[in-house]
Amino acid sequence: MPQKTVKVTAQLFEKYRIEVKADNHVVKIDQPLAGGGTDTGPNPLSCQLSALAGCIGTVARIVANRQKLPLRGMTIDVEGDIDTDYLLGRTKEGRAGFQTIRVRVNMDADMTGEAREKFIREVDSRCPISENLLNATRMEIVVE
Repeated sequence: MPQKTVKVTAQLFEKYRIEVKADNHVVKIDQPLAGGGTDTGPNPLSCQLSALAGCIGTVARIVANRQKLPLRGMTIDVEGDIDTDYLLGRTKEGRAGFQTIRVRVNMDADMTGEAREKFIREVDSRCPISENLLNATRMEIVVE
């Protein structure tokens, strides 16, 4: 089974401003001004939802190309509900992560409703971000 290691490196600067080096790109992550940040980029939660939307779109293109399906484009809306009191340490009840994530996909493709459902289930089953959100992944944190 071939494996690939994906690596990013992040650096925290003033306030909440973070720059992540990913391949040949720099992604800026921050908090809005109202949250004490400098608003130079989306917050980490928005980045996670963006990664899910991007992964669904990418895998959709892969599946469509392999199956020779007429997928001209997609709009992927993702939203999630999170308990900010837990995040901010105001409570120990609940959990830190999203309670629910909702994905709405609108495809520009000549496919029946049933074919669209089958297609998007295939895409979801092959999307690494979706799979990581659905299943616990072992994570190791090392402090140096």
